Amino acid sequence: MTQATEQPNTVSPNALSLREELAGNAMKRLGRFELGDLDVEVRAGRDSVWCLIRRDGKGGLALRTAYLGGAAFTCTEATAEPGLALQIEVKSALGRHRLCFTTSGADLHRLRAQVLFTPAETMRIPHIPRDLYPLDEKDDPSRVQGNVEAAQRGVNAGLVYFRMDEPEFGSVLYFQNLTSLNPYFEATGTKPDGVVGGAWPELGYLPPTPESQQVDNPGLLAKGEEIALSDAIIVVRDWAANNEREMARQFLQMLGVAYQSFELPRVDYRDWVGRADRTLRDLQTAPVALEKHFGDLYVMPYVEGEVPDVMVQLSVIQALHEYAKWGREPIPLKDELKKGLEKFYDPKVKTLRRFLPDVGDEKDNNAVDSWYLYHPMLNLGRLALDGDEQARELLLKSIDYGIDAARHFKYAWPIMYDIRDFSIMQKARGDERFGQTDVGGIYAYVMLQCFELTGEDRFIKEARAALDAAKDLRFDLLYQANLTVWGAVACLRLWRITDDPEYLAQSYVYLAGLFHNCEIWESEIGHAKHYRNFMGVTCLHDAPYMAMYECFETFAGFDEYLSQAGPDLETAVRMLVSEYCKYALDRAWFYYPDVLPREIIHTGEHQSGTIDPTLSFPLEDLYGDGQSPGQIGQEIYGCGGAFVFATRSHHHVEGAPFRLYCDHFVRTQERTGERALSVRLDGGENCTANVSLVRLKRKKLPKIRVATAGGDAIRPRLTTDDRIDFHVPAHGRFVLTWE
Repeated sequence: MTQATEQPNTVSPNALSLREELAGNAMKRLGRFELGDLDVEVRAGRDSVWCLIRRDGKGGLALRTAYLGGAAFTCTEATAEPGLALQIEVKSALGRHRLCFTTSGADLHRLRAQVLFTPAETMRIPHIPRDLYPLDEKDDPSRVQGNVEAAQRGVNAGLVYFRMDEPEFGSVLYFQNLTSLNPYFEATGTKPDGVVGGAWPELGYLPPTPESQQVDNPGLLAKGEEIALSDAIIVVRDWAANNEREMARQFLQMLGVAYQSFELPRVDYRDWVGRADRTLRDLQTAPVALEKHFGDLYVMPYVEGEVPDVMVQLSVIQALHEYAKWGREPIPLKDELKKGLEKFYDPKVKTLRRFLPDVGDEKDNNAVDSWYLYHPMLNLGRLALDGDEQARELLLKSIDYGIDAARHFKYAWPIMYDIRDFSIMQKARGDERFGQTDVGGIYAYVMLQCFELTGEDRFIKEARAALDAAKDLRFDLLYQANLTVWGAVACLRLWRITDDPEYLAQSYVYLAGLFHNCEIWESEIGHAKHYRNFMGVTCLHDAPYMAMYECFETFAGFDEYLSQAGPDLETAVRMLVSEYCKYALDRAWFYYPDVLPREIIHTGEHQSGTIDPTLSFPLEDLYGDGQSPGQIGQEIYGCGGAFVFATRSHHHVEGAPFRLYCDHFVRTQERTGERALSVRLDGGENCTANVSLVRLKRKKLPKIRVATAGGDAIRPRLTTDDRIDFHVPAHGRFVLTWE
């Protein structure tokens, strides 16, 4: 995975050239418009057309739009299409550039600059410089003092977030809408891997070229066909944050503003109940799914891969527990799996080991992957809080070892250590800077579970210590996506318990790290055109792929986060979290191998086990850059995803011949009449939720009416014998009635 930031060095020739042009006042003005209290000019320079954004006396930004190299060019202002602030047409021997500028001055200031190019001849695009430079009050990019807080990782969101301290221009989020650039990537054979970032003061987007990425048999841009070269969205805030928590809050605010400026991919109804039933059947009957040890049943982690372990066992038990409650029928397999839990407990060290005692030499049963110690405890806590006495007992007799480990490492966990004496086996991850940075979050979550179970204040103190120790990691906080979300939930719960608003603010630091690691674009590169990746989080800080387990567990964690948040939650945070979960319900469907074309699934050797497309277990890995999915293997331990998605998206309606499906979390539903239901959603303002009424077996759909809380009827967008679909506001209440 490519990290899109470089160490600052001497000022680049490009920055010096820009400084010279601006100092000489040699650029020709093409147009001007306002962006709130900012002044925006579009000017033609020697080799580029620039968009100059200034705040009086406090510096500004220079955005390169069209880059012409050495070609002579002419510029004219075109009639702006509806919604555009300005449209410029640039003609040269290369072809025609169309520059479209859109503004939004409400709340935070947002500028969208689209560069569309029609080649005069079939051509290959050469090097194009980065496109964004901070300016001081005298238009000098070399004298600006500031700092890049976050930049693109791999093919995650194409963004760079920075602040300008001297002059005090404020904070800036630059977001490249990579979805618009899919035709360019396809034509050139390139990938947007680490292309947004830079070295101060030369920032922004560095378009990938076949030469820079050493593409074999690269394609060309076709003569006469318009193609997007850039779709830059810049959000400006007049105050640059001065601490970690406020920087995170501003980042999420600004990302929310950027998110609302571009076209969003569609989502479709997904039959997660049907998928869950198929998964349960395969879990119960497939020979590769379960193994017996010591007379008890254990879940295998992968299809024909790995050995039973405690995290896998408890994750599946918890998911089955939820599905049994939702379905109002017992699932005997859950109780069978619970019988074997005690075998993971080691009375000598007084905690849970990862593997069973008979694991043999193929695994080191003394090696502790730091997060693996606490994740099983988390699911024990969830079961215990729902009344499971066995889980409560096992958790409470294991927890003190977990506390000893936390204190030993001063709440900064290594990657791997020895369970017997805490000796470190691997201290840091690949970058050699940090260990498992977000383990403190899941640890704090477990501590708060223990507090709820026992009322002992020592657990509150431990949660505080762990969360406080993680401060100042900023955008380096995320190690593994699901751990980060549990950390955000822990912050929120501690805020509720202590009434200390710093913990609400600290939750934003965890969330900023997660959304920084999201693929906030829809890829059509390579095999990715056969599945969906929009808003998918890559599973680790440096992983090149999205994983099913992290997908559904972040979804479950976010359900809890939103349910506890209340009205004090930042509006943009509520919107981003809700949209993440909406798209998770849709894109997770493509982890199942029976959904994908057989020919795109990785063949040959897998990292763990094999793949059987006839089984309803998800692949571990999907790739935003279009690599073959399934290189890691097929997750049996990820089977809980179907149960988690089903229980939170499909809702029983007593006495009705249908279920209610919604891709947003339903916060309340009240029966207001014999055939009337009031439903409240708490998604993002100005966002849309998808609602479906799904026919039950051996029933017939009645005549159904959906209306807003104000009584305005909402027309169905699709009606079939089995389902009726509606779009409803994602925030607020709607009323469902039927005959």
